Amino acid sequence: MILVTGGAGYIGSHACVELLNAGKQVVVLDNFSNSSRTSLERIRQICRKPLAVVEGDIRDQAVIEKTLREFGCTAVVHFAGLKSVFESVSSPLDYYDNNVIGTHRLLRAMQGCGIKRIIFSSSATVYGDPKFLPYTEDHPLGPVNPYGQTKFFVEQMLRDLFVSDRSWSIGILRYFNPIGAHESGLIGEDPKGVPNNLLPFVAQVAVGRRERLNIFGNDYDTPDGTGVRDYIHVVDLAQGHVAALASLDKPACFAVNLGTGRGYSVLEVVKAFEKASGRPVPYDLRPRRAGDVATCYAGTDLATKVLGGWRATKDLETMCRDHWRWQSQNPNGYDA
Repeated sequence: MILVTGGAGYIGSHACVELLNAGKQVVVLDNFSNSSRTSLERIRQICRKPLAVVEGDIRDQAVIEKTLREFGCTAVVHFAGLKSVFESVSSPLDYYDNNVIGTHRLLRAMQGCGIKRIIFSSSATVYGDPKFLPYTEDHPLGPVNPYGQTKFFVEQMLRDLFVSDRSWSIGILRYFNPIGAHESGLIGEDPKGVPNNLLPFVAQVAVGRRERLNIFGNDYDTPDGTGVRDYIHVVDLAQGHVAALASLDKPACFAVNLGTGRGYSVLEVVKAFEKASGRPVPYDLRPRRAGDVATCYAGTDLATKVLGGWRATKDLETMCRDHWRWQSQNPNGYDA
């Protein structure tokens, strides 16, 4: 049995599908602060397999220990965490509390139960401003916001834990920019309030929930002046977790990038989404936002080597088409 923390969320729900499809048994621990129970019903609908659910918080060590013991868990895939860069700047203590202290309690619970296999959901934000591109795993780490700092501190906690006890098996996965949705259209990204990421905002404009997109900066040193990012299909990302779990068959501690190895500009994404949806996405050009970099994309060779040949396979057209299917079938998200 695999414990998936935050399994009702965007990436967690897709990972649950891929784990179940790979023949794993799954129990989800989620406090539903930023997710919907409906996603869990949809996972069962897609996979036609049982999915155990525990409502609880990763800061509650007793609940985690009880869950690990009750379900006979052998590994943890850890998604539970707050994830908005901009919110982290205004509410840093909330981010340190949930992301760092929460992970500490989770690791304590695992330690108490003798469970030493964990996949951690990290982020490319740990790299900070690019010293060189693509970002490879040996790029210096230097996060520039509280969200990135919390991911960095958890990574360091995991590395220190492994140094102290080399019987642990730890996989740290640094995400680039997940977009898209399951091809069924049943699960997808459903941000609360105003979306912080590009694709959900674009999709909400296309479906009529928002009037216009703001594009921040059109004077970067990029082909069309807008920022370039490495977008990865959420299903490719989820399959990377299955591959990482399979790779942890012996003690290890590794960190790898999950991306495609190429970047797309904001305007390229907008045009691809207009084509996929058949809808216009009107936009306004705004000044650059502080802290944004011109270009960001992953080096992926190490992930392919460490994760048994895994690589992202879905292109931007597929990402946009699947994201639009989810949004058009669920115009108000899970609260339809």
